[in-house]
Amino acid sequence: MQVRALATVTAAALALSLGACSSDGSGDGASAADGPITLEYWAWGTAQDGMVEAWNRTHPDVQVRKTDAGGSTDSSAKLLTATRAENAPDVAVVQYDTLPAMIVGGVAADIGEHVADAEEQFNPGVWSQVEFDGAVYGVPQDVGPQALVYNQARFTELGLPVPTTWAEFAAVAEQVEQKDPAATLTTFAPAEFGGFAAMAQQNGAQWWTVDGDAWTVSIDDEPSRRVAQYWEDLVDRGVIDAQPLLTPEWNARLAAGEVLSWPSALWANGVVNGVVPEQAGQWALAPIPQWEAGRSAVSFQGGSAVVVTTSSEHPEEAAEFAEWINTSKEGSAAQIEAGQYPASLVGQELTLSSAPPVQSPQQADYWQVAQRIASDTVPEVSWGPNVNVASSAFQDAFNAAATRGTSFTDALAAVQEAVVADMEKSGFTVSAG
Repeated sequence: MQVRALATVTAAALALSLGACSSDGSGDGASAADGPITLEYWAWGTAQDGMVEAWNRTHPDVQVRKTDAGGSTDSSAKLLTATRAENAPDVAVVQYDTLPAMIVGGVAADIGEHVADAEEQFNPGVWSQVEFDGAVYGVPQDVGPQALVYNQARFTELGLPVPTTWAEFAAVAEQVEQKDPAATLTTFAPAEFGGFAAMAQQNGAQWWTVDGDAWTVSIDDEPSRRVAQYWEDLVDRGVIDAQPLLTPEWNARLAAGEVLSWPSALWANGVVNGVVPEQAGQWALAPIPQWEAGRSAVSFQGGSAVVVTTSSEHPEEAAEFAEWINTSKEGSAAQIEAGQYPASLVGQELTLSSAPPVQSPQQADYWQVAQRIASDTVPEVSWGPNVNVASSAFQDAFNAAATRGTSFTDALAAVQEAVVADMEKSGFTVSAG
């Protein structure tokens, strides 16, 4: 998977943004030799405490203090605000799809000179997530290939096959409705921009492309409309419910065994464990269903990098921390224990000799399945400079459509219109695909 969204994205605008919003990164010239340094680290997720503890045990001269900055959307907005106020943390976790906006916003610093040897620790598709025009703006931490996590115990109880295509998925959804009317195979979450985008990309969509400084936006393309129509049909027929994820109501249904699967990503197993730890041993991992039988295309739904901010007075030490936690065996072990799939080759190899995550102790081949899924990721996906606008417009349009019972494809067209209008307002040369 390659992210080339900023290949030549208005270099002058980028330079202006970096100059206006950041310090020169030199700070007071302090180094580890002058005494202990404390780095501020904004992150989220269950793996972070273990990774930071591993670093602090082995690096007494550079200690890291982690702050839970919320999820990706919350953290990115806070980073932009903090950078403008010149008080951003030294290091932060940023999702791949929001990294272009963090670069344009002057948040992420070029750390290429400090992590010159890191590239060989990742496969090219993963490394391309953080490299733009020869500059390196972070170190990959985890990858989230789409996958299907499912309640294996309930599948066995109801005699359900694990679907391998989306057509089969729809058929199994109908079986669930017939066999247990209180249950549903899954729910369609109208606000889940990342999940829908990954399904569209799996189906061949390219929402942003750039040629020179000219952008094309194709959110309302045929592959994406097919995905919208698929879920609209299931919701209209009452085969599945349109329901937000991780609300008290959704969590209660999960606990009652009434939500049988979650087409999401490799990280979803850990989320399920956080909601229903008592169901450990019931859940399993399988490849995401395919739009065409015989294909094995998978897109990323999430995944993140660790960036050094332009506000940091200790960029070299911050970059060393970002590289170490994401390429060392100690950092990878903490990720794996929490059910996170590492981005590094060392971490991915380590999974194969690791126990399954706590939610799926019965699935001895869990990490082997994860590796097969990760090896089938689509080779090129581009993100644009205003993913935040697209995400917000998606949530508004699809929530309204689900509430009113109106067309999901019309909602998709509204997202396209909002994204194009925002880019044009920001001065980009853009056309609709």
